[in-house]
Amino acid sequence: MASHSNGDKYSVLLPTYNERENLPLIVWLLVKYFGESGYEYEIIVIDDGSPDGTLEVAEQLQKIYGEDKILLRPRAKKLGLGTAYIHGIKHARGNYVFIMDADLSHHPKFIPEFIKKQREGGYDLVSGTRYRGDGGVYGWDLRRKLISRGANYVTQVLLRPGASDLTGSFRLYKKEVLESLVERCVSRGYVFQMEMIVRARQLNYTIGEVPISFVDRVYGESKLGGNEIVSFLKGLLTLFATT
Repeated sequence: MASHSNGDKYSVLLPTYNERENLPLIVWLLVKYFGESGYEYEIIVIDDGSPDGTLEVAEQLQKIYGEDKILLRPRAKKLGLGTAYIHGIKHARGNYVFIMDADLSHHPKFIPEFIKKQREGGYDLVSGTRYRGDGGVYGWDLRRKLISRGANYVTQVLLRPGASDLTGSFRLYKKEVLESLVERCVSRGYVFQMEMIVRARQLNYTIGEVPISFVDRVYGESKLGGNEIVSFLKGLLTLFATT
């Protein structure tokens, strides 16, 4: 496949915690779609001390695909999503950075659409959206759908961020933009993604959107619980008061 990179390279940050069943498939899909599209890429696995052996699986994948494609940057324990991105960026050799979940809820088939959108508009970041076009959510029960829709609606009313999906975590950033945003963000957990968009608007970064299908995880357990919902509401009010 001829290269379409135009000198660009894409680093994919994959924070993992107990994803040994999902990691081989998500990596295979990433290799497949990047390979078919002809873009230069690398996959950075940031495992936070998973007790299920995720890191050992990642080491096997590195042997299969090569150290130039699979970079392992583990940490000793679970330290949060924001710090995982900060850690990953330090090792990213690409000038563009994808962030996405490793649990197969974000399908790599959308990656060429993200890149096309970014190149067409020269956007500083491109965010996947479940709430526009043919985007959607599959596999969630009514409770999860109501929580997601409700959180997004309240956030739109309070913050008016100019983006339709604030809590999603499938995005493409210019590397320097991502570095600038994570330095400014103070949130942890699920509020982090929302704050990234709000801060981007504050700094006049341009945001494009690509409709995506979000599919609930097949293996493992969701990390969304009551504590995360409470922390989300607290973070939302903090952002409303300070931005």
